[in-house]
Amino acid sequence: MARREKVMRMSVEQPLWRALTAYRVLTMLYAIGLFVAAHEKLDRPWVAIAYYAVLAPWTLATLPRVANAASCTRRFLFADLTVALVGILLTPLADSQQRITDGSPTLPSIWTAGSVLAFAIKGGWRWAASASLLVGVANVVQRGAFSRDTLHNVLLVCIASIAIGYVVELARASERTLARALEIEAATRERERLARDIHDSVLQVLAMVQRRGTAIGGEAAELGRLAGEQEVALRTLVAGGIVPASHASEDIAQGAVVRAVEVPDDDPADPDDAAPRDLRPLLAPHAGSKVTLSEPGAPVLLAPGTARELAAAVGAALDNVRRHAGAEARAWILVEDEPDEVIVTVRDDGPGIPEGRLVEAEGEGRLGVALSIRGRLRDIGGTAELISVPGQGTEVELRVPREQARDTRGKAGKAR
Repeated sequence: MARREKVMRMSVEQPLWRALTAYRVLTMLYAIGLFVAAHEKLDRPWVAIAYYAVLAPWTLATLPRVANAASCTRRFLFADLTVALVGILLTPLADSQQRITDGSPTLPSIWTAGSVLAFAIKGGWRWAASASLLVGVANVVQRGAFSRDTLHNVLLVCIASIAIGYVVELARASERTLARALEIEAATRERERLARDIHDSVLQVLAMVQRRGTAIGGEAAELGRLAGEQEVALRTLVAGGIVPASHASEDIAQGAVVRAVEVPDDDPADPDDAAPRDLRPLLAPHAGSKVTLSEPGAPVLLAPGTARELAAAVGAALDNVRRHAGAEARAWILVEDEPDEVIVTVRDDGPGIPEGRLVEAEGEGRLGVALSIRGRLRDIGGTAELISVPGQGTEVELRVPREQARDTRGKAGKAR
């Protein structure tokens, strides 16, 4: 079943931008509230009123700017910090020196920390340290002297912003690592899918040409030899294929992780096209004089893609029987429709598999069991168990869970 990659975007720093948006609004209201409570004590309250007449519209108008990293540009950051610094430096014009010395807050109050935090989230701890330094200098100039309270406030803002900036940098590094891991996983799954398709088609044909050519002899034997060489080369390529690099992690600079998710190519747009499919007709062509099929009398309903992959895994198991147990070997297919899972067992009366042969075959690039059977079952959420005793044949048990078995049967009942 062909698959494609669906891209999903996520960002661990987005909640920080949302929190900053709320912080700016709340601290703007807090600063205005402090002014309203103490405006009678100010020497020139009209200076504060003029400043808040700029601060409030600026805060509300720039909320989209602090919604994400892309909107929060450097020009905006410096303009926003300028608004905070101007408010700090205007405080001596609005308030008396005595109140400032006694610890009266600046005009922007804790709103200033929002500007510094924006630097931290956007650029990391180095940007945060630079913005904190400017705020510290402005506070010293505003007070006219370096005091313990000034040091306390500056250090609080500096440490908090640097810590947040450092956390953001770690989060972005983790996102890049996760994005790369997801790329590798998606590429590996795609390579395994292609390897299964090649194993079930091209490699099977080349192996048949080699056997028939050797049996016929003459020029056909030479053709068989060439087919055998190409089979070995192709198996080697399939077994050790290169995982291609992609450019998915380039979007990390924008605060996003690109996540690759496998979805079926035949994912139907019409829900009716996704109706459950009976597994029995897909297995019926395998039945014959040497293969006995035992199945329930009622339909064995599965999702279309799941049914096809399970039937293909059964076909791969039977191919292994014909190839390794011989043309005269008999095989039995048993289908069990349980409430929570579907179990398909393929058993043969061949010589069995010697211990360690599967590992050896996988090392040689013969991936019939690893990819065509186990790989298929893994991709549809199932399991494949192989039991073989030398001289007593081989049994392959394929299990597929059916979490929505009741819903599936309910839909089928409505259809009837």
